[in-house]
Amino acid sequence: MSGYLAVAAVLGAGVLLVTAAMVARRLLAPRAPHAAKLTTYESGVDPVGEGWAQTKVRYFVFSFLYVVFAVDAVYLFPWATVIRDADLGRASLVEMAVFIGVIVLGLAHAARRGLLRWV
Repeated sequence: MSGYLAVAAVLGAGVLLVTAAMVARRLLAPRAPHAAKLTTYESGVDPVGEGWAQTKVRYFVFSFLYVVFAVDAVYLFPWATVIRDADLGRASLVEMAVFIGVIVLGLAHAARRGLLRWV
């Protein structure tokens, strides 16, 4: 139970610090709203034209694939470091095989749709 108490204390301290920072900003920050401050700008330049811009979906697909492999590494490396523990047994091996199977299935789907080509 002391482990849960430590986690709850850390979470409570985090929430308290964020709340204190927001309250301090509200109390100490200068406020002088006028029309020039309320206009939209981008990188210090007034916007010209419409706010819509087209972008290639391919870049989002690459970022999603990166996230998939990053999450894969986050789960595989800690599991590989404790695999020598005899208490893990076959259940852990089966769970990791299912996890890797899902990752391979997603990679096969991406390859089948042609998302892994760098053209």
